[in-house]
Amino acid sequence: MTAIYTITSSLHDEAAVSQLSDAFLKGVFPEGGFEFKGSDFSDFGTHTLDLIYVRTGGAEGIFKALLPEMLARGIERYYLLTSGKSNSLAASLEILSYLRQQGLKGEVLHGSDAYVADRIHTLEKVQDARARLKETRIGVIGQPSDWLIASHADPIALLDKLGIRMVEVPMEELLVEIGKAKGEPAPAEQEMAPQVRAAYPGAVQIYNALKVLVEKYRLNAFTLRCFDLLTTVGNTGCLALSCFNSEGVPASCEGDVPALLSMMISNALTGVSGFQANPAQIDVESGRILFAHCTIPFNMVENWQFDTHFESGIGVGIHGIFPAGPITVFKVSGDFKRHFAAEGELLDNQYEPNLCRTQVILQLKPEDARYFLTDPIGNHHIIVPGHCKALLEELL
Repeated sequence: MTAIYTITSSLHDEAAVSQLSDAFLKGVFPEGGFEFKGSDFSDFGTHTLDLIYVRTGGAEGIFKALLPEMLARGIERYYLLTSGKSNSLAASLEILSYLRQQGLKGEVLHGSDAYVADRIHTLEKVQDARARLKETRIGVIGQPSDWLIASHADPIALLDKLGIRMVEVPMEELLVEIGKAKGEPAPAEQEMAPQVRAAYPGAVQIYNALKVLVEKYRLNAFTLRCFDLLTTVGNTGCLALSCFNSEGVPASCEGDVPALLSMMISNALTGVSGFQANPAQIDVESGRILFAHCTIPFNMVENWQFDTHFESGIGVGIHGIFPAGPITVFKVSGDFKRHFAAEGELLDNQYEPNLCRTQVILQLKPEDARYFLTDPIGNHHIIVPGHCKALLEELL
């Protein structure tokens, strides 16, 4: 819920100001959907989005007097709503300049009713996502795979930027839980090769063992050094990770923490973790890129079938059919100093035996495709349904 607080100079006639305010708010919120707080700031900072409606000029001193109390609550970002009537825009600009001088963040929301309403909708989504990410706990089950030499994360940056805490879980603990977990036979109605059907119960054991660790360590998300399972239990984590992502628990493979962070951000903003995949072929001139991986979430595909894991030829991987349409490719670095977000279209799905099992062909701008060959943030990137670059960049 969005809450609206007001600051108003006593020099202005309250009846006239109220009339203008009512008309302005009805234009921005034609269907309501906000809580009007007036000048009582006692619970400021407790809603999804708190707006300070600067109703008149001359309100700068009122804001300055309120600021110490808001700072004491840890609020460092302020959104100033203004109609532009009664010299309110000038006052808002003065307040924003003062906030900047104090090293604080802020923005003036001003323009057409449609623009302001759209901006508020975006901010609501972003603030809600920040709240979802704050105080979350991510598990690192085993260390990042040895080949991910550029895909580590800074625990301090995670905590400072989004309030995320890292929890390290030894791989040995997972192996113990796998030994105790139960499997289940493959669904009879699902078509699959004999070796995949034979591997299915073990893949479910891995899922059930991970569930134990998620509950034990109160994890909101996790990444798994999954390739170790090939040699220790003769199976793969693809099925388990696809299930967790479909259930709303972001889960990345190969111990890739930056990929996991990207999936967590996607999930908080859009409700979908996204598809962790890596480019297999890039045509810079056209902007077409083939991405592939074995762990697409079930809630992102039109249909799927089970196959083996590509590199090992064992276990259970997922060959999914991703709907054609708008997508966003996204990745954040492990220290949050860089991110990449590009909008494009998913053109087609393919299935070649010499690649990871879910294979999608994307159309990006040539300059976005060139990024992968000149300055990539690791190899794994996250494919998110829909165009959501603005949301992602607003949060970061």
